[in-house]
Amino acid sequence: MLPAKLLKRPRAVISKDDRRWLTIAATLAERGRPSSAPNPAVGAVLVKDAIVIGRGWTQAGGRPHAEAMAFAQTGQSARGATLYVTLEPCAHHSERGPACADLAAEAGIKRLVVGVTDPDPRTAGSGMERLRAAGVEIALANDPACGMSLAGYLCRTRYGRPHITLKLAMSLDGAIATASGQSQWITGDLARAHTHRERARADAILVGGATLRSDTPQLNVRLPGLEDHSPERWVLSSHPTPDGWHQLPAVEELGRMAPHQYLFVEGGSSAAASFLRADLVDRLLIYRAPILIGGGKSAIADYGLDDLASAHNIWSLSARRQLGRDTLEVYDRTPCSPE
Repeated sequence: MLPAKLLKRPRAVISKDDRRWLTIAATLAERGRPSSAPNPAVGAVLVKDAIVIGRGWTQAGGRPHAEAMAFAQTGQSARGATLYVTLEPCAHHSERGPACADLAAEAGIKRLVVGVTDPDPRTAGSGMERLRAAGVEIALANDPACGMSLAGYLCRTRYGRPHITLKLAMSLDGAIATASGQSQWITGDLARAHTHRERARADAILVGGATLRSDTPQLNVRLPGLEDHSPERWVLSSHPTPDGWHQLPAVEELGRMAPHQYLFVEGGSSAAASFLRADLVDRLLIYRAPILIGGGKSAIADYGLDDLASAHNIWSLSARRQLGRDTLEVYDRTPCSPE
């Protein structure tokens, strides 16, 4: 919920151009994921007379912030400009750098358009209020693109857990392996490359204990130029873990994964069922190969669904694309969307 002081104010008009600039800021924010951790990956665009005069995204380790990067490019030309930022400018002071709300006020911007208000109680509306007091026109968009770009931070701040993507690579009939256990390879090269791209966008990657013991997966990123973006490896298991792995004894103990913001769950069927049973999956990536296996191992084990009606209206198809002969379907749900 928005702070009461913001709820009482009339909402500023958000134009199509505002939405467009916010979408650009959200795209820039992707460059900071996940290297900005533990800070959120924020994007910012400074616009004056319909021209971009500065842009920024949260840098590795969390500093400089997106706004600071954008203002560093503009100098005095920022006076009278509009700042588009995916997340409300921070209002708290830090030894690592100044508050972005203060930077924006000192720069003399005319207007601030915010994609999502910051749920961090140290800011939570105070960043916008500080700039309004400085004479800046404020517009809060509650923009879906900005919310999605901040999904990990919003989940971590609001719910104390990372945003969770469940990846499934399966045949047309929903199998992830043959009855004998053979699973390499169901999907082709392009689908596997896309999986590595998704790994590079996560702080942590997880498999179940049975998958670790049977497959000994590397779970690293093997795309040229992104090898150093391999996420931290976790296993869902109560058994002792090998060197180089972190243990999650149960999905209810996701607090152990702080401060990670994005978790990529890659297998197997029991691990998938555990997260679904606990209603913890925010996003599904389904890579579907044009093959039939018949009698193979199911992608998802039984997770306790008793009433078919309760399975409906949970997932929304947000993207579909061809990856060679394979098809990728992306489904989202909305527990971490802006409020």
